Amino acid sequence: MQKVVIHSPGGYDKLCLEQHPAPEMKDDSVRVKIAFAGINYADITVRWGIYESAKKFIGWPITPGFEFSGVVLESTNDQFQAGDEVFGITLFGGYSSEIVVPAHQLYKKPNSLSFSEAAAFPAVFMTAYHALFQNIVVRPGMKVMIHSAAGGVGSSLVQLCKQAKLDVTGVVGRSDKVAIVKELGADHVIDKQTQDLWQQARSICPEGFDIILDANGVETLGDSYKNLRPTGKLVCYGFHTMLPKQGGKINWLKLAINFLKTPRFSPLKMTTDNKSVVTFNLSFLFDRMDLLGEAMQAMLPMLERQEIKVAKVTEYLASDVGKAHADLESGKTVGKLVLKF
Repeated sequence: MQKVVIHSPGGYDKLCLEQHPAPEMKDDSVRVKIAFAGINYADITVRWGIYESAKKFIGWPITPGFEFSGVVLESTNDQFQAGDEVFGITLFGGYSSEIVVPAHQLYKKPNSLSFSEAAAFPAVFMTAYHALFQNIVVRPGMKVMIHSAAGGVGSSLVQLCKQAKLDVTGVVGRSDKVAIVKELGADHVIDKQTQDLWQQARSICPEGFDIILDANGVETLGDSYKNLRPTGKLVCYGFHTMLPKQGGKINWLKLAINFLKTPRFSPLKMTTDNKSVVTFNLSFLFDRMDLLGEAMQAMLPMLERQEIKVAKVTEYLASDVGKAHADLESGKTVGKLVLKF
């Protein structure tokens, strides 16, 4: 079997496509021949050696990848049979042509999804669902801002927010992404390329937002908090503006400076402001499959009814994994990227 292996932290040259023996079967597990593996920004931070769960649970060498789609080869669980078309999640190891996973991390692929779409679905939509429905309380009519609204998680959040009847303001960094976010259902879109972000935000919602979903980190976290209304929630699930957008290698000086510039939120001040900051990382929640499974079971019917859809998917050959990482780092991509095995 083939898999992408990273032996030490660094740039794109550290992504090695290698031949390895197939993994051994285990009890209550399923062996899947992978068709596509989803690519997420977290995979880039794994390559840089700064992703905490990768360091805690795996170390070096490591095969990145949290999601995949494919066909069952064999199963020790009665729910799955050889030939079943499936998709699933894994705590690393997804960038492979074959994988063995616990049966509870696997789902039957809906007929409405292609294999590439199925591989692009679980990580971003589970992240979005967990952010909205398992961390905070939402009510119809709430005003929500979503940063990076054309990206994988952002586009998922826009759709789930509209299903919950929320008023959505999406934020994008390039003018060519505005129409995409509007098509997903956003009520307002702020284009940072041509508009002042916070001036537009205050024009749209002068009283402040009920919820702001922010994976930017240092660039926007402080202002996101300021633009919450009383009882507002800032949901933080990433810090990508701390990190480089080109070259493939970590800029340690920039990282250190941005770490020091990242806001520290005081519980005392949050109490008087009546505001909250909520954070999470799904890679530390694989022991809470009750939550992750609940999220998937809630969203599969939405998929079947076409109430939500996978955003634009761009395919790369597994041998082009370095280019895929470079494109994702650039900030110019829309939707999700996947590797074909």
